[in-house]
Amino acid sequence: MGFFRDLSRQAKRMTSDEEFLGFIKVIESLVSKILSLAMVAVILISVVDLIISLGQDLFLHQPVGFFTTTIIKIFGFFLNILIALELLENITAYLKNHAVQVELVIITSLIAVARKIIILDLKEVTGLQLIGLAIAILALSISFLIVRFMNKRTHNGH
Repeated sequence: MGFFRDLSRQAKRMTSDEEFLGFIKVIESLVSKILSLAMVAVILISVVDLIISLGQDLFLHQPVGFFTTTIIKIFGFFLNILIALELLENITAYLKNHAVQVELVIITSLIAVARKIIILDLKEVTGLQLIGLAIAILALSISFLIVRFMNKRTHNGH
C-alpha cells in the first residue's frame, strides 16, 4: 500500500508546472547533445570524403587542367562542411544559452543560399528560380540587419 501512495505522490509532483518544465529542459538538453555528436560525425565524415576526393583527383587521375572534378564541386564540398560547422555552432550556442540565436541561424541560411548560388548551373535554372534566390538573399539580408540592429540596441541599453 505504501508503494502506491509513494507512486501517487511522485505522479502528483511530476504534474506540477515546475517539475514538468524541468523534465522538458532535461529532454531538450539531451536531444541537443545527441544532435551535436551526430553533427560532429557528419563533419568528420565530410572532411574525410573531401580529402579522398581531392586525393583521387590529384594522384589517381590524369589531370585535365588540374582537377577532374570541377572546382565548383570542390567548393560545394567546402561550403557543405562550413554549413555543418555553422549548424554545430548553432547547437552549441543553444546548449550554452538555452535559446536559439536568431543571428546565427540567419548567417547559416545566408551561407546555404550562397552555396546554392556558387554551385548553380545556369543552364539548368529558370529565371523564376533566380528571382526566388534573389528574394531569399534580400529577405535574409534584411532580417540579418534588423536582428543585428536590435542586438546592438539591446547591448547598448536603449
